[in-house]
Amino acid sequence: MLDLKFIREEPETVKASLIKRHSDPSMVDEVIRLDESRRTLILDVEARKAERNAVSKEIGRSKDSVEREAKIAAMRTLGEKIAVLDDQLRVVEADLKDVMSRIPNTVDDDVPLGESDKDNVVVRTVGEKKQFDFEPKPHWELGPALGIINFENGVKLSGSRFYNLEGAGARLQRALIFWMIDLHLKQGYHEIYSPWMVKEEILYAAGELPEFADNLYHDHQEDFWWVPTAEVPLTGIYMGEVIDETALPLNLTSYTACFRREKMSAGRDVRGIKRGHQFDKVEMYKYCLPEESARELDRMVADAEATCAGLGLAYRVMAQSTGDLGFKAHKTYDLEVWAPGSGEWLEVSSVSNVGDFQARRANIKYRPADGSATRFVHTLNGSGLGLPRTLIAVLETYQQADGSVVIPDALKPLMGGIEVIRA
Repeated sequence: MLDLKFIREEPETVKASLIKRHSDPSMVDEVIRLDESRRTLILDVEARKAERNAVSKEIGRSKDSVEREAKIAAMRTLGEKIAVLDDQLRVVEADLKDVMSRIPNTVDDDVPLGESDKDNVVVRTVGEKKQFDFEPKPHWELGPALGIINFENGVKLSGSRFYNLEGAGARLQRALIFWMIDLHLKQGYHEIYSPWMVKEEILYAAGELPEFADNLYHDHQEDFWWVPTAEVPLTGIYMGEVIDETALPLNLTSYTACFRREKMSAGRDVRGIKRGHQFDKVEMYKYCLPEESARELDRMVADAEATCAGLGLAYRVMAQSTGDLGFKAHKTYDLEVWAPGSGEWLEVSSVSNVGDFQARRANIKYRPADGSATRFVHTLNGSGLGLPRTLIAVLETYQQADGSVVIPDALKPLMGGIEVIRA
């Protein structure tokens, strides 16, 4: 959520940012209108309450019963008016909060202008695309042939866009998760294993609600929401708290299954296990000082790159354009790995500097060491990495002419002696 004072004082700056995002700048005018109405109502209510307090004291001192009764009657009428104004104020404040919660984060000046993800800019490419002396297969052919991906059973259990990983495939997925977590621990992150269901207010704090309600799974009976990413609980654990400056930066990592209603259409883009309603992901998350968030973004990108490099995957770093930038993000880099069988770059991580956008919604501040007033922290998040796309890239990169898949060296200690997956 943006600072209301900032919107009030710099409305054209916020509008310019919204226009870059192809969002509706009139939301700024609505915020200003509601804010003015709110402040007018507050002044009116406070003035009338002050009048009621003053007259109440006069009534207590009055010895004239007729005068006292007249003032009591007048205060009764005034009380009814105050109640009406209080109700109006609650409605205006609710409307203001709703509009404020739908305004996306401002855009960093470095973010390239664009209409969509097609305008994202390649920052660097690391590693060469693997060359084969045979036609590499896509994972949707490799997996079933090796008996490690079972599409039929996934559909039988849950419907379209679900699948089972079996045998060495399930173990390879687990090895990737364990290895990623261990790598992030070596990079200085602290592991959190959190619930995979959270309260509504936690999703609001993280910026998922109300904007993305249609993409979330909700248990209406218990009012739990399934997490779309570990970023949500990692934001929520410090909601409403004040962190000592000496504790910053806080570097957290967490594995969760993630649940999202994917809006998918037919075609090559959704073949195999690339997109689904349930997937695994290892998350990186940072709380830091505002003046450190730009540097921490570079560090988190480097940590995600180390994950790709450690698996021996060719990858590239992309600067997201304004047409692709996420609702909460101030600036984002995507990491994409090359999947030779599918013949495409697959996004496995989006690393974002969110600034104080989530901290304002979640009311997360830090206490400066010099004793000055508390300030909002900055938060950053990034996948390190997302599955199953990383699994896809490993299977397709390490496939052999006979249809087998060699296990990357980094994962062999976690595979229980399996060095090659064979049919």
